[in-house]
Amino acid sequence: MSTAIKTTVTELPESRVRVRAEIAAEEVNRSLENTARNLGREMKLPGFRQGKIPPPVIIQRLGRDAILDELIRAKLTDWYVNAVDASGIAPVGDPQVDMGEPPPEGQPLAFSFEVGVRPEAKLGKYRGLEVGRREPEVDPEAVEAEIDELRERLAHLHAVDRPAEDGDFLTIDFVGTVDGEPFEGGEGRDQLIDLGGRHLIPGFEEGLIGAVAGEERTVDAVFPDDYGAKHVAGKPARFQITVSDVKHKHLPDIDDDFASDATGHDTLDELMAEINERMLKNDAERVEAQFRGDALDAVVDEATLEVPGTLVEARARELLDRMLHHLGHQGINKEAYLTIAGKTEDQLAEDNMPEAEQQLKREAVLAAIIDAEQIEPTEQQLLDALEPAAEREQISRQKLLDKLRQANRVDELAREVAAQSAIDLVVETAKPISMQEAERRKAKADAKAEADEKLWTPDKGVEQPKPKPKSAAKGKPKAKPKADAKKLWTPD
Repeated sequence: MSTAIKTTVTELPESRVRVRAEIAAEEVNRSLENTARNLGREMKLPGFRQGKIPPPVIIQRLGRDAILDELIRAKLTDWYVNAVDASGIAPVGDPQVDMGEPPPEGQPLAFSFEVGVRPEAKLGKYRGLEVGRREPEVDPEAVEAEIDELRERLAHLHAVDRPAEDGDFLTIDFVGTVDGEPFEGGEGRDQLIDLGGRHLIPGFEEGLIGAVAGEERTVDAVFPDDYGAKHVAGKPARFQITVSDVKHKHLPDIDDDFASDATGHDTLDELMAEINERMLKNDAERVEAQFRGDALDAVVDEATLEVPGTLVEARARELLDRMLHHLGHQGINKEAYLTIAGKTEDQLAEDNMPEAEQQLKREAVLAAIIDAEQIEPTEQQLLDALEPAAEREQISRQKLLDKLRQANRVDELAREVAAQSAIDLVVETAKPISMQEAERRKAKADAKAEADEKLWTPDKGVEQPKPKPKSAAKGKPKAKPKADAKKLWTPD
């Protein structure tokens, strides 16, 4: 945490705060000189070698306000992060920053910002809660799908002396025309066509049913209106096709030889046992992840807290931005994804609202448990949490932890480890019950809640709706966890 910044926090309504941050005059002066030095590397002044102009000369030449403005643009994000750490808040959403007036020389630099913060939860029961847990199982259809995939890998094509049928493969040459004229991309040689794939334009594959090797055939087809090549989209086309051969795809029989060829197992029984064991293990991990999420959500249901709509909207936007950023690394830009999804950014953010609200409730509950249990991560827990990152970076855990301390980022890691410990406490003390019993209790609770919504008033002889609480976690339907609550911290 930076020692050159001081903060004052003022609480505002609806889980918002105003933070006033002050950068010490010494830090401002030091950063101002560094900024001036960087700006002066390309300057040329008589009497000075390039890159060796003293910062005071550069400040006098360019003006203190101009360099200060450049400094603020370069350092504001770091100052904001340091102010968040110094103030101990857990921000949600983007801040509204007010820089105020530039400070005179020798004075500290002050700025303020308003931002939403994690709501506070009043804990109910969080130890020994009864939570539904299903037994791990293997889906027979999943086993069958994996066997089918293995068969597809070992499939081979062989020529047949008969008319082509749906599911066969044809090797063809073709020349296409639109309005009697050849078009770009309308010609191909030795093309392998899957008659069962339905990958080609409507009418093309259907026109080849019944063809035999050596046959020349004319096929009429129509390009879809949304076809990628705009110059032929929506237009009818005629193709002159020569069929070189007709092939049938042969799938191997499911027997011991198949098991040996596919995976190296001696027998089919060994292969099936290996598949079942692996799928059962994978499902056991899913069961554990679901149980952890459900146990935490059970604590949320027992707690009381208010989550303002503005906070939920801010978190929903954060989730959307995070997803778009991740897609960007995969080569999918925002515009392309919006086109694929067929939705606007606002609509996608709206879709994230239930998850955003539940996330905020979970975080608030975990923070309350950490306070109630006075959870403080040990040095060994911090080192253990860094194990995956240390392996990736090929560095010792201790060196990585030291680097985080030098960068003032250990608090971030400690919060993650403390949250993990809080989840572990909830899960370890939870009492698993069958999913059938959990569903029965939920249905009973829902029926009671629905009945409580209506109060009988004898004087009027009509049912009056019971006022709803402003916004309380208790009694609200649970949102299914989107991911394993067992989140690992990894440094940027």
